[in-house]
Amino acid sequence: MPLGSIILSKLILRKNYLEYKVKRAVTIQDISCFGKCSITVALPIISAMGVECAVIPTAVLSTHTGGFKGWTFRDLSEDIPKITEHWQREGLKFDGVYTGYLGSPEQAEMIENFVDEFAPPLVFIDPVMADNGKLYPGFDGKIVEAMRKLCKKADIITPNITEASLLTGDEYREAGAYDEDYIKKTLVKLTELGPKTAAITGVRYESAPDKQGVVGYDRESGEFSSYYEENLPVSCHGTGDVFASTMFAALLREKTLLEAEKIAVEMTVDCIRHPIGDKEHWYSVKFEECIPDLIKML
Repeated sequence: MPLGSIILSKLILRKNYLEYKVKRAVTIQDISCFGKCSITVALPIISAMGVECAVIPTAVLSTHTGGFKGWTFRDLSEDIPKITEHWQREGLKFDGVYTGYLGSPEQAEMIENFVDEFAPPLVFIDPVMADNGKLYPGFDGKIVEAMRKLCKKADIITPNITEASLLTGDEYREAGAYDEDYIKKTLVKLTELGPKTAAITGVRYESAPDKQGVVGYDRESGEFSSYYEENLPVSCHGTGDVFASTMFAALLREKTLLEAEKIAVEMTVDCIRHPIGDKEHWYSVKFEECIPDLIKML
């Protein structure tokens, strides 16, 4: 590249850096002390993407609940109102709030109150509660009702196909057992719960089993968007958290819905690809090695 082009490129990057106003966000979800999911994924990814990230932990687990036995769980419900009240006294403001795994159905109402009090411009709800056709351990139908009510406060929700089925009350269909029409109808039903935008993750059609991605729907414009990547023949814990954290931060960085979907899918696939072949790293994705490439996508 000619020297003049290099200098011009650096000047443009510096101009963009100086003009960029760092957004402030808060993520409300659990801390799994080992296993790389929830806050231990969200905080580094969102921060690396240039967004200041505060946290409100909903619970503390010794590990995540996928594949580990005898994990410990401590509910932090009583701390959430206290943190909220303190932040109110301090006059804190947030550009976005992103919620994930909740420790109990009652916490959903606490988050509704948080949204009402702070009124962030972007309310991003990842209704983490189920996968592969069933609820996560420790959950029952009460969490579904609580999540359904919480979704009314959202600007965007990002369920997987299991969570989407639970929220809409429709019959669950596993990946590869549905078509595009099924996904689109489900997305429309999801936005009828309240959010103006819904995006279903982990979509894999019967007609294209080698591809997997996300399909979104904007109720205001009536437009659908989608982005797909290679469907890797492995399953990793923490992929939903990687996707949601990346998409949330991308939207705060003023990316379009489709741009945010693309960045989030590519980051997620990259994180799944890295631990392939590493038998000692069965418990999660490897997101740390993928952050440099993620930053380049912004």
